[in-house]
Amino acid sequence: MKVKYALGALPFIGMLGGVAFVNRVEPYVLGMPFVLFWIVMWVVLTSLIMLAVNKLDQSDRKGEKL
Repeated sequence: MKVKYALGALPFIGMLGGVAFVNRVEPYVLGMPFVLFWIVMWVVLTSLIMLAVNKLDQSDRKGEKL
């Protein structure tokens, strides 16, 4: 499996699969219940992961000039 596909699957697994395991109110992180912090964290991480996938995807760079 290519790395970019594995990275693309991480947000799906983290946000949808992980919520079932972290579904609790305590502890509070940054004033939010833990499950809400988990979702917000994955929204931010999804942006960073998609940036990494974009940098790894060389097939899209054929017509690009630096």
